[in-house]
Amino acid sequence: MKKKRLLKFVPFLVFAAFLVSGPAGSLHEAQAAEQAPAAAAQAKNVLTGKVTGKSNKAKTITIEVKDGTEMVKFDDNTTGLEHAAEGEAAIIEFSGQGKERVATVIKPKLAELPPGVTEISTEELVKLVNQGPSEANFFLVDSRPAPRYHEGHIPNAVSIPVDDLKKIGAARFPGDAKLNNTMLVFYCGGPT
Repeated sequence: MKKKRLLKFVPFLVFAAFLVSGPAGSLHEAQAAEQAPAAAAQAKNVLTGKVTGKSNKAKTITIEVKDGTEMVKFDDNTTGLEHAAEGEAAIIEFSGQGKERVATVIKPKLAELPPGVTEISTEELVKLVNQGPSEANFFLVDSRPAPRYHEGHIPNAVSIPVDDLKKIGAARFPGDAKLNNTMLVFYCGGPT
């Protein structure tokens, strides 16, 4: 007899449990389930890599990413188009999906400086160059590829492309620079 009374309340207890926790198990789980697709979509709407091409006629940007090459469109509302230069590293935020992806914001992908390394402004570099390397006690390195150096470079700069620097290390620096008595200044083709 007691079993029959308890069985009458089972539907009510199940209904009450759904009212309190919902079908996802809890209110927090339901909110997390709603927010997870939005967070995943937001993370997917960013491409980071090297720009391999830009067509003003087709209004497209091609970017090399980890898994291959991706293409996005751009329009008059896209900001930061100057950062979509071929060969430059960029971060492209976009809206839409598939072939309808349209870049909304393009930013340069900046390299992180190692500990103990500081960045100087263009104005500070101009002052150093105007003083001359012997008076200002600095060694200026153009780290771009050699052909770019030969197209034009900052006066008194020495060409040591990044690939060469990786191979030979500090061998091409003057003796004082190796002993930390000379400031080493590196520049490249842009903010990478």
